[in-house]
Amino acid sequence: MKINFVQTIIAIVVSLLIAYGLYSFHGSENKILLSAGSFVFLAVTLIIAIGASFELPRTTTNVKVVSGIFFAIALISNLIFTFFNFSVPSYFITNGILLLVFILIAYSINKAKQ
Repeated sequence: MKINFVQTIIAIVVSLLIAYGLYSFHGSENKILLSAGSFVFLAVTLIIAIGASFELPRTTTNVKVVSGIFFAIALISNLIFTFFNFSVPSYFITNGILLLVFILIAYSINKAKQ
């Protein structure tokens, strides 16, 4: 896997701006948890979606599509958590499972080497 530096920086800044937006709109005491968690999830998926490339073009395409789908899922999930009050365990469990499923799928695609 190769990482393109400029595209990775752009992905990180976009994720940071989205996380700050979610922080600004959330009104309860879990603002920092929401912004940190959304930044991590969005950054991981967006870095792989736009900043990473793999040895085989087919693998790159498949991983980028999966990353884009999980970026959208992460954005929707965090938007839902932004506008509703939530407990810390429900946030960790939901986003943790989604992030781990994404990593598992991306890893499986990369290991298939097709």
